[in-house]
Amino acid sequence: MKSVLLIDASPLFREFLKEKLTRENIQVEIAQGKRDAFIKTNSLLPDLIILDITDTFADITDFLDKKRNDPNARKIPIIVSGPHIDNAKLSLLVQFGVIKYFTKPIKFDLFFEAIGTVLRQQFSIDITPSRIELHLNNNIIFLEIALGLNREKIAILRYKLTELITSNKLDNPKMIIMITDTEFSFVDGANIEYLFDCLLSDKRLEKKNIKVLSFDTFVTDFIDGHVSLKGIEVSTNLTNVINSLVDSIGSTAEDIQTLILDKVLKADKNVNNGSVEMRFLSDTNTTVVEEKKEGQEPRIAILDTDPSVKNMLTTALRASGYKYDLYDSGMDFLNGLGKHHYDVAIIDILISGLSGFEILKQIKQQQKHLPVIVHSPTSRKMDIVQLFTLGAALYLPKPQKPEIIVQKIKELLNGNPIRTRKTHA
Repeated sequence: MKSVLLIDASPLFREFLKEKLTRENIQVEIAQGKRDAFIKTNSLLPDLIILDITDTFADITDFLDKKRNDPNARKIPIIVSGPHIDNAKLSLLVQFGVIKYFTKPIKFDLFFEAIGTVLRQQFSIDITPSRIELHLNNNIIFLEIALGLNREKIAILRYKLTELITSNKLDNPKMIIMITDTEFSFVDGANIEYLFDCLLSDKRLEKKNIKVLSFDTFVTDFIDGHVSLKGIEVSTNLTNVINSLVDSIGSTAEDIQTLILDKVLKADKNVNNGSVEMRFLSDTNTTVVEEKKEGQEPRIAILDTDPSVKNMLTTALRASGYKYDLYDSGMDFLNGLGKHHYDVAIIDILISGLSGFEILKQIKQQQKHLPVIVHSPTSRKMDIVQLFTLGAALYLPKPQKPEIIVQKIKELLNGNPIRTRKTHA
């Protein structure tokens, strides 16, 4: 049996990794502290060492130096995970025999690919297209699920949720689960059950504090008919879902739509979001890979009728190396989607003819996983809520600085949006 020594890993990282590797018939040993790590390295002589930097870079160099100078341990390969480091430190790690360095948050499909290469073992990885996003604002945990249910990501979610509750010291956490652009059937029943088993494994999250927003009748019927899920509320109205939690978060005096926009749909930047990604590398791949050649510039679709805005956008995109197509009407824009593959779309919903909301609905049918930035002067909060419900990735009020728009495009292209792109299976 192959063996792995896991050193100084955070609880989430440690428990998920141990569970996954054990299922793959790999022995996992845990070491806490560099002294314990060196003792176990020499006594176990594992096939692989995975070292997680939880403190500072300097803390691991003593262990790595001892390992390099030990004739028995010298050849054991090491994979390290940690914060972003400069090239000088990366070069130093190579001298210590580190074969791979993963910057946190880790994308686990790449991580297991590296482990499998070292151990010469192929792992079984669920590649079901799935998007699972988790963020916290106030004491409300907002969970978005789209495309499908991937068991690997659900397993990560279990530990991610516990880490989020613990690190942010939530005494009475509330959760909103948003499942608005996915249709399930009876074949998904086992995965839905597994999802709620993982969520409810943390006893601090009570069923009465879980609200589900979904238009899928199968999801509603499944939850309503499942005895162990009694107490979880399902609704088709986000306002009603938020309203049911208002009293518990002490915000009864606030306008409910402001609460939706500012405290639920947006993540709190001061929150500890942990060290693990529920997105995989494949989540940043294009939907239609055969139309994209390596090194080809990203292509942006722009729907706007304001000449000054179009001039500003095209100048900024051209300077950033992006290709773009301009559209003056909703029908022309939708026709363009049928002919071309786009990486990001920027649209103004306040245009004549076809409504912006209808355009978003059509996008879901033609290029369902196209990230859409709504760049519009609309200020009605219900409009903004509806935009997110219809799948918009981001809302930017007009006027907006071009550098901000370009930065948001880069975040979407790099797989760091509010809503990510389709996983390519």
